[in-house]
Amino acid sequence: MDPKVSLSRLWRDEHSRSVIIQVLAVVLIFGLFAYLVRNAIVNLEAIGKGFSFGYLQEPASYDINQHLIEYTSRSTHFRAMLVGILNTLLVAVSGIVLATVLGFSLGVLRLSKNLLANKLAHIYIDYVRNVPVLLHILLVYGIIVNTLPVPREAQSLGDIAFLTNRGFFLPKPIFEPLFLVILGLFTAGIVFTIWFRRYAADIQRKTGEHYPVFWISLGAILGIPFVSYFLIGGPITFEIPALTGFNFSGGMVIRPEFTALWIALSLYTAAFIAEIVRAGIISVNYGQTEASLALGINHGRTLNLVVIPQALRVIVPPLTSQYLNLAKNSSLAIAIGYMDIVATIGGITLNQTGREMECMIIVLLLYLSLSLLISFAMNIYNKRIRLVER
Repeated sequence: MDPKVSLSRLWRDEHSRSVIIQVLAVVLIFGLFAYLVRNAIVNLEAIGKGFSFGYLQEPASYDINQHLIEYTSRSTHFRAMLVGILNTLLVAVSGIVLATVLGFSLGVLRLSKNLLANKLAHIYIDYVRNVPVLLHILLVYGIIVNTLPVPREAQSLGDIAFLTNRGFFLPKPIFEPLFLVILGLFTAGIVFTIWFRRYAADIQRKTGEHYPVFWISLGAILGIPFVSYFLIGGPITFEIPALTGFNFSGGMVIRPEFTALWIALSLYTAAFIAEIVRAGIISVNYGQTEASLALGINHGRTLNLVVIPQALRVIVPPLTSQYLNLAKNSSLAIAIGYMDIVATIGGITLNQTGREMECMIIVLLLYLSLSLLISFAMNIYNKRIRLVER
């Protein structure tokens, strides 16, 4: 067969034509990207910089006030990058949890028949959503730094924890070998809870019998490890912080920069989540609520068992966007000196090494990876709760 005729038939076929166009588009995009990268490398070499990530193994020579892993100024830039990544993940995960709890609570209050609760939630949401998030961060940070006492006048909580404008100093746990037993029981409790929830749901579908899933799960996850902790002699000791000079030493500390960023991002994002939750609840036909109440189910269980499960199908997609916004807004941490990935590898390391291209590539890829991870997890959850058509 004539090759020209074969190509003509492929082009006339709608499916084949769409595939060919997509392949050509991908080739053009990658070609343009390769050209830009090569052009950047050539220009960097022309000014004597080159393109290399070898600087990551050089000493960082700067301190980081909050780190979840061991770090000193003699550590490498790579170690500093890891500290920045962990700090970013810490504020993103903590913020998502708190924002979700506050957002769902505010969303329910917006639909409350209590006029005072309804209006207060409405005023809060309107105020927070219409003020830039950076101003919220600076405001919360200013309140914490200027209202809390200095270390010498610290607010003591039982002489084991101390609240100051330099941080919240807490006892540091030191784990002994037997703690692995407690950790194993805690893990087993989580596994049992996952199985038991499915088992209880299956029994309820078949017989209508309702098991106290929450209390049994709570006992498995927390109750048994808690009792076992005392039975084996408490395999955890604590290092108590003590005032030495102008600040506390020992123990562990929650820095005001983290606290301010965490609270501000959570409060800001919660206002948007509240409106998403309100829209999701309104989308559920009120007849569902009336039918549930007619069966003798109280308002709380009606909300948990009837309304929210159906509303989640509307809530989850836009909720994912808010989680992504919170994770990306954490990059504003540099405004108050919280050492996240932007402040470490994208800030001090960049200025010290002059590796603008390499540092920005790392920062961009890290935020891209974090966003894709959040989207992946939420898409899996969305598929689990979506309406299955028959």
